[in-house]
Amino acid sequence: MVNMLDTAKSFFTACETGKGWDGCNAYCTSDATFSAESGPLLEVKTLAGYADWMKAMFTPFPDARYELKSFAADPERNNVSAFAVFHATHTGPGGPVPPSGKSLKTDYVYVMQFKGDKISHMTKIWNDGLALKQVGWA
Repeated sequence: MVNMLDTAKSFFTACETGKGWDGCNAYCTSDATFSAESGPLLEVKTLAGYADWMKAMFTPFPDARYELKSFAADPERNNVSAFAVFHATHTGPGGPVPPSGKSLKTDYVYVMQFKGDKISHMTKIWNDGLALKQVGWA
């Protein structure tokens, strides 16, 4: 059986480097769901939709990168949590304003729920309001 932590790390890396669903789907169930209590993501209900949303973020933020702070498995509850800091500068087209040249640094957490050896649901914990203010989007 594939190690839950290894699968989560592979998914996380693919998602956070803009590979989209094509680069993430091998680590997830085909019907994997997604949730987040943040404005830009309220309508995103599938993990496929989220992975593609992250891929799209590399247009306005071509230098986007993450700084991983913690990665932990909870085998009793069949989930893996990742805590990271997202760094990016708005230099590309896209977003509600022209490229601002402003940078953002924002904390976020992924909680990846497993069914068997694949991710079946992911929750993103993120304060979008503070992040978007940093680049002049809010």
